[in-house]
Amino acid sequence: MEALDALLNRVSVPRLQEPAPTPEQRERLFVAALRAPDHAQLRPWRFLTVEGAARERLGELFARAVAADHPKARPEALEKARAMPLRAPLLVVVIASLRAQPKVPEEEQLLSAGCAAHAILLAAHAQGIGAIWRTGDLAYHPLIKAGLGLGENERIVGFLYLGAPAGEPRTPPRPDLQDFVGAWGA
Repeated sequence: MEALDALLNRVSVPRLQEPAPTPEQRERLFVAALRAPDHAQLRPWRFLTVEGAARERLGELFARAVAADHPKARPEALEKARAMPLRAPLLVVVIASLRAQPKVPEEEQLLSAGCAAHAILLAAHAQGIGAIWRTGDLAYHPLIKAGLGLGENERIVGFLYLGAPAGEPRTPPRPDLQDFVGAWGA
């Protein structure tokens, strides 16, 4: 697939199924991520893969975080949290590893990690892999961060869900460019 085709036609694929990406496909996903814009070559990111039974353990961690915030949470809410990681055969947790660097503020490093996540999504699309980037409250929850082993200097950028599309991906919308592009000083 050509680069412009991937950029112009990538869409989020929320319904995913087996199989997970192959080892060769995964390597391309992460090699693409490492090409993200990166001022001072800090590589302010790291990635955790979650698959198999680890998805169930992540679901339990999600349920514990929901219960911590909502001690009277209904059983349905806890089950929903447990089921979240089971929506795809592979999850990639994208983590921004922020460093003190006088020329590269943390915000710029966080954006760089976001670009790495986007590169994974583009590389997935180019290989015919369905993918969706999810965050939500759990991405910022201290129990989740601790349970995944994040350091004080780290933040979850997102949970990337990857697998085979269950059905035909939707056609990307084509917004009117004039709503987003303007000339300064005209």
